[in-house]
Amino acid sequence: MAPLHDVAVVGYGPTGLAAASLLGRLGHRVVVCERWPGLYGLPRLTHIDDETARIVQAAGDADEALRDSSMCEYVWLNGNGETLVRIPSIPQGPMGYPGHISMYQPDVESAIDKRLRGYGTVDVRQGWAVTGLDQDDDGVTLRLRGWDADGATANGPHDEVRARYVIAADGSRSGIRELLGVERQDFGFNELWLNIDTEWLRPQPPEFAYATQYCDPARGHMTINIGTARQRFEFALLPDETREEMTAPQSAWRMLRRYHDLGPDDVRIIRQLVYRFEARIATRWRTGNVFLAGDAAHTMPPYLGQGACSGLRDATNLAWKLHLVLGGQAPDALLDTYESERRPHVTALTHAAIGLGKVANTHDTEAAAARDAAFFAGTMPPPPPFPPLAHGVLRQGTHAPVGTLTPQGRIRLADGRTGRFDDLTGYGFTLVTAEDPADALGPERLARLERLGCAVVALDTVDDLDGRHREYLELLGAVAYLARPDFVLFGTAADRADLGELVDDLDAALSGTVGAAA
Repeated sequence: MAPLHDVAVVGYGPTGLAAASLLGRLGHRVVVCERWPGLYGLPRLTHIDDETARIVQAAGDADEALRDSSMCEYVWLNGNGETLVRIPSIPQGPMGYPGHISMYQPDVESAIDKRLRGYGTVDVRQGWAVTGLDQDDDGVTLRLRGWDADGATANGPHDEVRARYVIAADGSRSGIRELLGVERQDFGFNELWLNIDTEWLRPQPPEFAYATQYCDPARGHMTINIGTARQRFEFALLPDETREEMTAPQSAWRMLRRYHDLGPDDVRIIRQLVYRFEARIATRWRTGNVFLAGDAAHTMPPYLGQGACSGLRDATNLAWKLHLVLGGQAPDALLDTYESERRPHVTALTHAAIGLGKVANTHDTEAAAARDAAFFAGTMPPPPPFPPLAHGVLRQGTHAPVGTLTPQGRIRLADGRTGRFDDLTGYGFTLVTAEDPADALGPERLARLERLGCAVVALDTVDDLDGRHREYLELLGAVAYLARPDFVLFGTAADRADLGELVDDLDAALSGTVGAAA
């Protein structure tokens, strides 16, 4: 029988990379199964937010991953070239990164790949496709077949891997999802778009240094910078245009010349394809010991820039919960909170993205004119705010904003080390207090926090260099807050007497006795 790994990760895109790296960082034996023989090497995703950048920081070298990135500003124009709305860049979000980041995906993937290969516990098996799976009480067996550029090789090598748990991060056409027989709910948003990725052959013109959505009823189209040296152009297909026609090279040059007056002297095309904007969510995310994540679990149109961000949130949500279950510090039922926490969040973002897409791509000229008038009059409602987590591993019965995100600033420790908060405290639970909590907690609770790998940071013993963590405590009206490894606020302590109960409530929530999701 194949050696038993803690977790098998199927798929080596951003979600699979992050999951494998975080689990490897936590010391688990991970095997990755990826059908392609190498990293994809092309930019499928172009945007992440500051929360997602913080996840990248936990999984890899963030400075290396974002070395060719830039802050991203968004502009919506109507068919006449008039500005409908301008969404400015956010130079510094609460997570320590710009709020909107245009980045080059291969840099992110290579930085995470480099980090996880250094752990010594992650076996990356590229060039192997999963062709079958079997589950029993002890884990999951995956059947593999060698894969090359032409697909699965019928007469090629066969193998098996076995793991306690499986994370299926194998994309929107997930083979694991099909093997499990999991259906997807279709929210009825389906559009075909031509994607053209390019590299600049001259300095990037200033009008392309941000993202522009052209809300033209004749043809919706958009452009976004990919870092500083590359540019993406996207064009909605019209009803009489076919995929075959629009993937011909001459179609790309025709569109670039017509809409942006660009030609072969300006850019080099590095990727051209037609793909479908869709909105679908798997009807279940867990089947036994197999979990769907990323595009295998959910897809959404790109108007909110949250598709890849959502997959990376899946990865970090699953990683710390699997860590506790594998280490015997929480029951298997904790893993059920993965879907109950993540599904409502993804569903809300999917509906928001659909709504933005319908506004941006209004094809009826009268409706488009009414839309433009609403923008000019300032009566167009803004997109809804990002939802917090409402259920799951959260401290219940308080007025604190549990389920929201906690910040990251820069700190200096007593030994002189200076850097981002997470880099100095680690990937895990974090208890941040105004003063040393030792007396309030006592040795037993401190020992429980240590077993959980919880960092205890007393702000009176470190330099909070930008004041972000002290300001956050003041905003909460608390003497302490407890953050989960995925940066979600578990709960706060109103005073020193409440500190012990905060730790006790975390124990109870992890054991499933309180705070479990409905």
